[in-house]
Amino acid sequence: MNPTGTAAQDAGSTRPKARRRLLAALLACAFLFRLGFGLCSQFWADDERQVYLIGLKFYATRAWPYFGPDVASGVQVPGALQGLLVGLPLLAAPFPESPFLLVNALSFAGLCLFAWYCSRRLPRTPRWFVWGWLLTAPWTLNFSTHVVNPSYVLPASILFFVGALETMPATRAGLVPAWLANLSMGFALCWVMQLHLSWVVLVPFLAASLFFQLREGGARGLASCGWLACGAALSGCLLAPTFLAYGLSGGTGGSEGMLTPNFGNFLRVLNPVEGVPARFLSLASFELARFVGRNTAERLAFLRENLWLAPLALFLGAVGLLQPAALVALWFKRRGMPDGWPQVRWLAPLTVALLCALFLFSSKLPASHTFYVTFPVAALYAFYCWDSLFADARWRQAAAVLLACGVLFHAGLALHNLRHVSLYVDRRAVQAAIDEKNYHILGERRPGSRY
Repeated sequence: MNPTGTAAQDAGSTRPKARRRLLAALLACAFLFRLGFGLCSQFWADDERQVYLIGLKFYATRAWPYFGPDVASGVQVPGALQGLLVGLPLLAAPFPESPFLLVNALSFAGLCLFAWYCSRRLPRTPRWFVWGWLLTAPWTLNFSTHVVNPSYVLPASILFFVGALETMPATRAGLVPAWLANLSMGFALCWVMQLHLSWVVLVPFLAASLFFQLREGGARGLASCGWLACGAALSGCLLAPTFLAYGLSGGTGGSEGMLTPNFGNFLRVLNPVEGVPARFLSLASFELARFVGRNTAERLAFLRENLWLAPLALFLGAVGLLQPAALVALWFKRRGMPDGWPQVRWLAPLTVALLCALFLFSSKLPASHTFYVTFPVAALYAFYCWDSLFADARWRQAAAVLLACGVLFHAGLALHNLRHVSLYVDRRAVQAAIDEKNYHILGERRPGSRY
């Protein structure tokens, strides 16, 4: 008998189990943190309340939600998805928090998928940083934890871009089978199509993917179209009733009118501070100001009311300004970069160029949230840029400090929002609207809304 050897084997077998339990516990904490932050986030602003009203109206009246979020006066996104994403959780559990649980479950699952994917592509980058950053970054906390239509775009955009990267030869890493990648792209495209007009950004990527697949696989590439169609049918079936009821022209909800030449955006998209390139890089940076207040006066008021957060705000704000500059400088780096760097290096500016071109044909101004759908591209590019830095222990320590400070700051921001703008400012009114199945108690839909 060898009791020493047996004990060593037992100890070795328990280590993976302990790591899995620790990982599960950390993920559970991350989910609860994100859920808590979402519940404390803005609820009473017009956009948030209107999106909630779409689902609440479906819950209260059981009338099919043929149209989703408002784009402009008299313009709505077609499809029932938004109404169902808010209304079905209320049917399952008639409490104001129910839709928050679903949006957090969807975004959390999407971010976990993307964290796994990025970690596999970049094995040198510490997994704790990839997972920690994606789950606590300003953009994924402030847009994907509370009920507003861009929040629901994130999980679909991750599915789409993982699929697109895995179907184009230049960026393929062999991590997702071709059939699943195509299924994901089709599903994601029709999902976003019912939530936000940024779905048009995905079309050129889809076209490029199909071109390369057909060129590479010949007749076999036709199977890609089949899987793509299957995925589109899964989510696109919620669009069909709208077009059947309103026809091809009426079923668009007037959204086609938003695509119009607007060359006045030319100087705006190229603005070095507020243009598309800077805003795109800020998606993967610690952007702070826009989530603290709408203007300087509101941001200063926030700091005066929360003086203990001021040092964190100054530190994180400075990091958020330096990160985009560093991402531009690292674009020129050649040595020591990870595999796949040349392709990802060009993917980012090509995405920016596409966005700049599209805004010349959009009545919308180039605001960051309007192309939140490209977050996965910006994040992947940033991870590739940071990869070589983690060889230095000092950069790993700095990254850990950044994540910790970010979590602490967002906890403080959540406490502030809880008192001022969250659901809990007047939860009783929302619960009354649910109990009485009378969405008018919460508010009225915008004039001209089709649903």
